[in-house]
Amino acid sequence: MFSKLEKLVLECLSLSHIDGDSTELNDRAVFSCLFCNQTFDEKDNVQRHLVKEHKLVIADVNLISHFQRYLLYWKARFKEQPVEDFCSIILTNSGDKDEGPKDQYYLLSDVLSEDKSLRNFLQKKTLEDVLSIQQKERDDSLPARDCLFCREKLEGNRGLLFDHMAHDHGFNVGLPDNIVYKDEFLDLLQEQLSNLNCLYCEKTFRDRIVLKEHMRKKQHRKINPNNKVYDRFYMINYLELGKNWEAIQSEDDTAIDNDAESEKEEDYSDWEEVGAQAVCLYCEFSSSIPDKLHAHMQELHDLDLKEIKLRLNLNFYQQVKLINYIRRQVHLGICIGCQEKFEDRKALTDHMHEKGHTHVIPDLLAWDQPQYFFPTYENDNLLCQLEDDDNDQQMNQDGSTTSCHGNVTVIAEDNPVENTILTDEKLRREILMS
Repeated sequence: MFSKLEKLVLECLSLSHIDGDSTELNDRAVFSCLFCNQTFDEKDNVQRHLVKEHKLVIADVNLISHFQRYLLYWKARFKEQPVEDFCSIILTNSGDKDEGPKDQYYLLSDVLSEDKSLRNFLQKKTLEDVLSIQQKERDDSLPARDCLFCREKLEGNRGLLFDHMAHDHGFNVGLPDNIVYKDEFLDLLQEQLSNLNCLYCEKTFRDRIVLKEHMRKKQHRKINPNNKVYDRFYMINYLELGKNWEAIQSEDDTAIDNDAESEKEEDYSDWEEVGAQAVCLYCEFSSSIPDKLHAHMQELHDLDLKEIKLRLNLNFYQQVKLINYIRRQVHLGICIGCQEKFEDRKALTDHMHEKGHTHVIPDLLAWDQPQYFFPTYENDNLLCQLEDDDNDQQMNQDGSTTSCHGNVTVIAEDNPVENTILTDEKLRREILMS
């Protein structure tokens, strides 16, 4: 069965001519009816035709990759065997009290092993095609293209353009390596901005100046995660059959919650406690879950404390001082990136997001000071969420300690004691003889 499936799919609908500008859903897509010679240019139209004219329902159409291939495969199979051999039969108005004419429909779904194998095969082919296009985009050196927010032109890999918009304009759409069809993605974003639509809330504004001010003040320099149009540009949506990024992410969150709940029931069944809320460094958002708070600061403020820890090779105490330093500067209304002072927090955060200063960490000498051992707020639970590495320090044979982060050796000193009666040699002898 599978060899027949592979032959039909590969020979009838090879994608060997797809290039970097091709897409799965393009203007030339043609959907063929499974029973007659009619063709349609829209997926919904062919489904409507199949139900109305041929009484056939295809289950979970939105989960089928390469729907054109799927239709061609079953068109060939239905010529070999009757449709009843593959489909479940649904009878309508079959009850004694049901009114209306009785009718019979056919349901084609992945309950049939052949259909399930076909769907998995097409999903695998889609992933291979997308990976091939993504690799081509990584290797290609493309012509210069304008930034969406300024007049700067960047040529070469489109990842450079995404990095520029993230660092200079605070517009973060994720890691460039996780994005595919980059030029089409940029064209879509450019079209939205040209139509004076906010990329996040998708409201329309009267001119570009008002739009830019809105996106800056509302921190809307990001795309709307609920807009399904953007799903096709992210690799995560091609990884598992029938699952997009939301489904995969919710599975991870559920697993974390279940593990935490199981641990609580097992070890602390008689102890109920509400987790302490830790507050974001730049806004009023708070959470008792460290990963949730870190994700908020990374997504909304482009501040990744874990990445900063690794990049600057910080030990636990340096992390404490850095957080206390940022807290102090924000409390005083001072930007950590340029040291400019502002009258209120809103003006400060607006400035830091606009200039991309939320993740700019000053020189070590500015914040690695003893005064920042002391927290700005006495109930700063963010400090309690820091990870304390067990191997931050190790003891040497000579009694000194070595920091595993900075490779700095600390040697204990003998402090001389002066102005003591023990310096009298005669007195020392009397003490020893007694």
